[in-house]
Amino acid sequence: MKIDGGCHCGYVTFEAEADPETTTLCNCTDCQAMSGAPLRAVIITRPGTFVLLSGKPTEYRKTADSGNVRPQGFCPQCGTALYSTSVGDAPKAYNVRVGSLRQRNELVPRRQ
Repeated sequence: MKIDGGCHCGYVTFEAEADPETTTLCNCTDCQAMSGAPLRAVIITRPGTFVLLSGKPTEYRKTADSGNVRPQGFCPQCGTALYSTSVGDAPKAYNVRVGSLRQRNELVPRRQ
């Protein structure tokens, strides 16, 4: 399905394609700390389909216990968390924060 959304202030907007079956709730301690909530809801985009329509997110590079580096994108003006992704030049999948999407009410979590 086509998804689109952006940050709270409207500076960053984007679109992508994603399978609703990938809608996931995560309650790991990193997601709790970074969202300020007991869980975070994400949907995984199809690789290479995430497109910025406006603005430029700031990225914080989080290093996991495994050593994997995951850039975390957020709006530099209002702080809205938007996504996480991988490093490198290959077509990337993005874990888009469901709360930043216009289609949020259509996306029922399928995994936790």
